Amino acid sequence: MSVAQAGEAFLKARLDSTVLLMGKTTWLHLELVADKGVTYIFPNDQIDTLHSMVEIVERPAAKKVDLGNNRVQVNKDYLIQSFDSGLWAIKPILCLVGEGDSVFSNALSLKVIPVQVDEKGDIKDYAAVEDAPGKFLDWVPDFIVDLWWLWLILLIVAALAYAYFKWWRKGKLPFVHEKKRLPPYEEAMQRLATLKEEQLWQQGMEKEYYTSLTDILREYIDRRFGINAVEMTTTQIKETLVNNKETRAVNEQLNEILEIADFVKFANQHPLADDNERSFQRAINFVEHTRPIEAPESTDQEQKAAGEGEGK
Repeated sequence: MSVAQAGEAFLKARLDSTVLLMGKTTWLHLELVADKGVTYIFPNDQIDTLHSMVEIVERPAAKKVDLGNNRVQVNKDYLIQSFDSGLWAIKPILCLVGEGDSVFSNALSLKVIPVQVDEKGDIKDYAAVEDAPGKFLDWVPDFIVDLWWLWLILLIVAALAYAYFKWWRKGKLPFVHEKKRLPPYEEAMQRLATLKEEQLWQQGMEKEYYTSLTDILREYIDRRFGINAVEMTTTQIKETLVNNKETRAVNEQLNEILEIADFVKFANQHPLADDNERSFQRAINFVEHTRPIEAPESTDQEQKAAGEGEGK
């Protein structure tokens, strides 16, 4: 906001709201900064309008604030009102300072919004018109109204960031129903059966075969035991499972699979057909041996017998 200057005095003007509902009021604030002890006069104290369409309703006495360094700030307020809709330009406001010096404020503009009237509706008291368009703008700060596009952009960015961290980063899509995932054992056995049907190593694709085989085992271990095997090296998986009671009997078979896979993937080795078959069977054994044991469901007769026993 630009401020006019004359000598050592400065005068700034601002409105509480630049958008106003017709008939409503808003405050116009003047801030005069000058030397302490200087005299000042606001000619607008002697008139009733700032513009032909903008009236002065109240003019409280000015207040001084000591700024130090022999400077003071004079705060002068005017309560203004307009009964005509339109965009009204308020010219720079004059203040007489000292011995004939004139200081002008910056110019202002006030947009007055008309009240919509339903000609067929009941006549109501003007004060009761609470839902008129633009009413909320009376108390919304100017920087929010003027920069509405910036707040809209920030809202969109925030929504996109939320969607990214909530769904997209995890490979999920919002509002799309996801198919329920199979239990770890069933999923692993299904994927092993699919791998067998693909016959990758029979086509000379040993690296793809062992990559798929170890991926199935790593994801199974991840879901079955809560171990992040997908991100672990072969050595880390061995060290993590060495003391696991549920895998101890088949750890040796798993280790052999992972070691052969490393040779194939990183050293370009070509195992024999028997090794490929044996690795697949050992993967089946590992999943079967570590399959969760489900508690058998009691029959109706067993439940009835248990109830009779408790009754006795």
